[in-house]
Amino acid sequence: MRLTTFRIADTVTYGAVTPAGIVDLGRRYSRQYPDLKALLAGNGVVDAMAHLDGPPDYQESEVSWLPVIPNPSKIVCVGLNYEDHRIEAGLDRNANPALFLRTCESQVGHKAAIVRPRESATLDYEAEIAVVIGKMGRRIPQAEAWRHIAGYSCYNDGSVREWQRHTQQYTAGKNFSSTGGFGPWLVTTDEVPPDTVMTLSCRLNGEVVQHATTEQMIFTLPRLIEYISTITTLLPGDVIVTGTPAGVGSRRTPAIWMKPGDKVEVEIDKVGVLENTITDD
Repeated sequence: MRLTTFRIADTVTYGAVTPAGIVDLGRRYSRQYPDLKALLAGNGVVDAMAHLDGPPDYQESEVSWLPVIPNPSKIVCVGLNYEDHRIEAGLDRNANPALFLRTCESQVGHKAAIVRPRESATLDYEAEIAVVIGKMGRRIPQAEAWRHIAGYSCYNDGSVREWQRHTQQYTAGKNFSSTGGFGPWLVTTDEVPPDTVMTLSCRLNGEVVQHATTEQMIFTLPRLIEYISTITTLLPGDVIVTGTPAGVGSRRTPAIWMKPGDKVEVEIDKVGVLENTITDD
């Protein structure tokens, strides 16, 4: 199942994306599950399946896509989790994952504009796989980690590079408003079983600039869930952004930066394609 959050006219709602169109689950379940995060927390995915064979409420062209989970309690991002990216960055391999946080305001949905801030011309792409948590847990063993995943989505961890490098902390460069993309939907785990090898790629104006598989990850998804849940309780709707492979613009010669008018696409073969254009603040 493909679940997403969107705006239709002045109403924010959520639904299931089917081959025929979008079924508005928010209209049907808003009292019980006011948003997609609540649907995941209440195991409402089972209820939602009853509507998948019915007629859609909207076509994809009628809606404005929002970040899949617009209101997660936390967005935990992982740095240097692909070996080829660690090598191109010239950094040592860590014994444990490198983590930082993003804010909800820093992301936009599918087909929305990623905004290059007026303070920088070094806006970089980072194609990543987003894991959306479906079941609460603390100190989750790796053997149980898969049971806590609701599904997967595409993520562009857009980075304002010189602000990222003002200090040794990544926060500043990762949280300018509307610099990251999240979407277009999450694909539930019944379609992506545990240990499935996923292929991740990024295209900038149609040219492939990143390409890798999850086999190249330094820290597996269960290891990330185990490690992060040791620090903090993972809640339904929380997002883990699992790292980017080699090919980022800042490590190229000459460097490539996203600029107004560009189109950037993040694709996961088992999920779909997240598309954003770039605009200036």
